[in-house]
Amino acid sequence: MSAGSYFVETTRTGEVSSREGTDLWSERIDVYQTRMDLRFTRPDTFRGELVRQRSDNYQLVKWRSDQIEYVRTPGLIRQKPDPDYRFVLPLAGEVVLRQDDQESRLTPGTGSLMTLGAPFELLHDASLDGFILSIPAREIDSPLNRKAPLATGFDLGRGLGRIVLGMVRTLHEERDQLTATAFDAIADRIVELLCMLACGDDRPDVPGHLVEVEALVRRYVRDHAADPGLTGASMARALGWSLRQIQLALQCVGTTPRGLIREERLRLVRDRLQCADCEHMTITELAYASGFSSASALSTAFRQRYGLSPREMRDRTRRACVPAPADADLRSV
Repeated sequence: MSAGSYFVETTRTGEVSSREGTDLWSERIDVYQTRMDLRFTRPDTFRGELVRQRSDNYQLVKWRSDQIEYVRTPGLIRQKPDPDYRFVLPLAGEVVLRQDDQESRLTPGTGSLMTLGAPFELLHDASLDGFILSIPAREIDSPLNRKAPLATGFDLGRGLGRIVLGMVRTLHEERDQLTATAFDAIADRIVELLCMLACGDDRPDVPGHLVEVEALVRRYVRDHAADPGLTGASMARALGWSLRQIQLALQCVGTTPRGLIREERLRLVRDRLQCADCEHMTITELAYASGFSSASALSTAFRQRYGLSPREMRDRTRRACVPAPADADLRSV
C-alpha cells in the first residue's frame, strides 16, 4: 500500500465562460509547467483540456487544445529558474520546438526531450493532442553524466521508442488505478529508457551486444539491489561475463557498476519510504535492508540524489497523507 502523494485532476476551458478560458489555461500552465508567455491565436474562442497525474517525483499531463505558442524567455528564466526537463510527444497534430538554435518538428510517432532551464519556443496547430512528462533534472543529468541534452529527438515508431510510447499511453490510461509507488516506478522506467535512447542517438557506433549486456545488467541489479554483497565483480560472475564487458556497456550510458548499484538502492529506499507497509522500519533498518553499509552512508547518498534526507522524505510523505478535517468541505462552501 502506497503512502506517497498521488492525484489526478482534469481542467476543461469549456466549463468556464469564453472570456475566462485563456485566463484559466494560463493559470494552469504556470502551475503545471513553469512561467511562460502564452500567445493565443484566437483568445475569444480558445478551447483546451488538461488531464494531470502528479506524484512527489513526476508529473504526466495529457493536453489537447486549439493553436497556441508558448515562449520561455531569458527574463522569465531569471524570474523563475527551473532546471527540470520535459518529454514532449504528440499523438495528433504537429509541434514545433525551437531551443538552442535547433528546431524540431514533432509529429505522431516522434518525441523530444527539452529543458526548462534554457529559452525556447513551442508552438502547435489547432489539432494538437499529446503528452508532456515532467522529469526532475537529477533523473537526466545524473544517469547521462551531463547537462541539458537540448531538444533531443526520438523515433517512437519502432523498437525501444515504441515501447516508451506504449508505456506513456498506459500510464495515462490506468491513471485511476495507480498508487504513488506504482506511478513513480513506471515513470522511473520510462526515464531510464529515454536515457538509453539519448545515448543511442549520441553513440550510433555502440555495438549491439553491449546494448544487450547493459539491459540485462540493469535487470540483474534491480533484482539484487538489496544484497549488500552486490558488486561489479559479483554480477559479472553471476551473469557469466567479464567485468570489463559490463564496465564498457555501462560506460556507453554514462555510468559504472558502482553508480548503477547505488542508483537502484536509492530508488528502493525511496519507494520503501513512501510505502505504508514499511512504516515500522527505522532509517537504519531501511539502510541495511536496502544494501547500504550504514544509516549515515544512506543519508549522505540520499540527500545528494534527492535533495533531502530519508527522514525528511518520510515526514513529507506522512504529511501528504494526513486526511483533511471532516468539516473542511463545509467550511469552504
